[in-house]
Amino acid sequence: MSNNSLTPSYFQFTVFADYGPLRYLFFSLSLLIYVTIISANLVIVLSVCLETSLHQPMYVFICSLCLNSLYGSTGFFPRFLMDLLSDTHFISRPLCFTQMYVIHTYKAHEVNILTVMAYDRFVAICQPLHYHSKMTFRTVLLLLILAALYPVCVISFLFYLATSLPLCGDKLQRIFCTTWSIVELSCVDAVVMSIAGQFLAVIMIFIPLSFVLYTYLRILLVCRRSSSEFRGKALQTCLPHIVTFVNFCISIFCEGSLSQCKTDEAKPFVIVVLSLEFIIISPISNPLVYGLNLPQIRPCIVKVFYNSSLHWFCQSSSEPAEEPAKINTAFYSHNSSERS
Repeated sequence: MSNNSLTPSYFQFTVFADYGPLRYLFFSLSLLIYVTIISANLVIVLSVCLETSLHQPMYVFICSLCLNSLYGSTGFFPRFLMDLLSDTHFISRPLCFTQMYVIHTYKAHEVNILTVMAYDRFVAICQPLHYHSKMTFRTVLLLLILAALYPVCVISFLFYLATSLPLCGDKLQRIFCTTWSIVELSCVDAVVMSIAGQFLAVIMIFIPLSFVLYTYLRILLVCRRSSSEFRGKALQTCLPHIVTFVNFCISIFCEGSLSQCKTDEAKPFVIVVLSLEFIIISPISNPLVYGLNLPQIRPCIVKVFYNSSLHWFCQSSSEPAEEPAKINTAFYSHNSSERS
């Protein structure tokens, strides 16, 4: 493949090195992380879906957050696991842009869902008498649709600009495809692309961040005038959201900082750590923070698993009991036919 091609058919990840037998250790650890992410988030999703007492706005948003973690992890880990075991690290152009689209929409969806959750907490604490009239099923569904479609429309425009750029190289200093790593390969001046990316970053990150800060400022003002018992309950429901939102913003900032520095001069270890932070920490911390911290979810998780285990046990214990009955019936029918 020629590096002078304006439309390279493949891109090459240059961060991966030949680790020898260590590659199997890294593969096993990464596979364990991926399985943990899938299992932990599925537990929350199944608990919210199967337990009717959790069919409330806050838990529906938590379920959406876990579904988004599954979406983002699936867009990254299968390819990453292949690269760990492979001797060559080429990715086709369509797969590269698909991975780029999935990861960017995952980040935007996460920020939007966390912003919607901040609004939900704001209404529940600051306007408790109007909560059920404002946070109806229709409103919750509309908020989730907007949180999903808004990033798709915005990122599709950025995606279109990236795919239309003529490229003079095929080497990516990343472990997955990103918009900026593609822009760096452009043969032409990418000032317009850079300005558009910064503008969209302001819209999709700083505006939601400002809204979340505003809602929690209002919540703090309400809690100051309330009883200690009310402050304790408010803290119990808001703390997981604060931890999740701050953690994800830090992860996004670390990953975004790679776009502002020269990746050729950065150490591969730094690139890998900053790239993996938002795709690993948030999908693992979300189910742990909400599953272990919220007392409404913990017993439901235990209940769902207990009922599933009991159902499986009853089925497995009833199957052997049916076989002797069938054998005895067949034996009795055989003896009756002989007597007749």
